[in-house]
Amino acid sequence: FLAGIENLPCELQRNFQLMRELDQRTEDKKAEIDSLAAAYIESVKNMLPEERVEHLRKIQSAYSKCKEYSDDKVQLAMQTYEMVDKHIRRLDADLARFEADLKDKLEGSDFESPASRSLKKGRSQKDKRSSRGRGRRTSEEDTPKKKKLKGGSEFADTILSVHPSDVLDMPVDPNEPTYCLCHQVSYGEMIGCDNPDCPIEWFHFACVNLTTKPKGKWFCPRCVQERKKKK
Repeated sequence: FLAGIENLPCELQRNFQLMRELDQRTEDKKAEIDSLAAAYIESVKNMLPEERVEHLRKIQSAYSKCKEYSDDKVQLAMQTYEMVDKHIRRLDADLARFEADLKDKLEGSDFESPASRSLKKGRSQKDKRSSRGRGRRTSEEDTPKKKKLKGGSEFADTILSVHPSDVLDMPVDPNEPTYCLCHQVSYGEMIGCDNPDCPIEWFHFACVNLTTKPKGKWFCPRCVQERKKKK
């Protein structure tokens, strides 16, 4: 497991740096929009109709670029979350296998050795000091208590009873919002519907038959059908 996450810090640092650059580009573009808007308001009375249209096109183009930077930043953030979440799930599976093997060894012995008693005591004290959970969170107080590790016999009864294959199917935070036509949480690459009134908003690439982000505006299948009905 440690070998598998050796490159994780570098990958996280790269993604955070890219998100910082995208955020800076967005702020620069917003400043450009403010400047264009101020110039338009100041001189709109003296502009010809063609000049007004051209100036408004520049503002619209800047807005589109700003939205594109923001969408890219959101996509990168979701990819980063999924990358970390994948390692967490793998660690959960490895820990469950380790606990299951340990339980089998303890049950196979007729007596409890001093070493095993010491191991149990060390694990119990460690588990009382720490707990670990998955899902987006802001603080320990405002997140649901999920997958908390408890000390003593409760810890052994709950964790040792988990089968390794069940860990990968453990549900994520029940308070985490769901998206897409599949009504699942966010993972992998996702795309946002350009319809501001879309009830779903975000979709997984695979669920809408996409492999790359399309150019221009994109509407989800549901909104496409609604637009056709209106026509």
